[in-house]
Amino acid sequence: MKNCIILANGQAPSKKTIEHLSRIGFYTLICADGGANTAYKLGLVPDIIIGDLDSIDNEVYNFYARRCKILKVTRQNDTDVEKCLKYAVKHNYTEAVLLGATGDRLDHSFCNLGIVLKFFDRIKIRIIHQKSILYAYMGSIEFATVPGETISLYGVDGKTKFKSEGLKYQLKNIPLPFGQKESTSNVAVGPVVKLKITGGKAFVIRDYETLKKNGLV
Repeated sequence: MKNCIILANGQAPSKKTIEHLSRIGFYTLICADGGANTAYKLGLVPDIIIGDLDSIDNEVYNFYARRCKILKVTRQNDTDVEKCLKYAVKHNYTEAVLLGATGDRLDHSFCNLGIVLKFFDRIKIRIIHQKSILYAYMGSIEFATVPGETISLYGVDGKTKFKSEGLKYQLKNIPLPFGQKESTSNVAVGPVVKLKITGGKAFVIRDYETLKKNGLV
């Protein structure tokens, strides 16, 4: 398995988050255009910078020009994050953690959430933002947790239904369509949560710090 970090141009993650991901196998750092500015401020050297290069600072570009690969992609029918994901898929990466995917622009944040679904069948994507980690799932899944962990679940439409075991507020084959109904701040009651998600894809948002503390991510 090949794993990578994609650093976008939103709110900067902590350097500790990137270092932790590197320790657990996410060795490749790909910066989406202006994400290179964040890498520069954190004192990191990416493996590659990809994008139309309209957001990277000149000082940062000149610094990295001698230290890593820079790939300019001028097409405008996809975002810089999508360009990075297409590169990752082409080079046989199977999983990506997206950092800096959210920030002061709701359109960028919303777009990046959609990208997780758009690339669902091509590469596994997680998004980490401060205390939260987002996964996209469908089908039957089971994951380790700790009692008391906050877990939130969101469907895409009314066709997507949830059945759960191991949550305080059990879901009994019910839909959780976005904008109508959700299971926000549900709680794990044991060491394992089982979900059966039918009819479509779903977001599961978990407590990143809890997972990291307990060696679950």
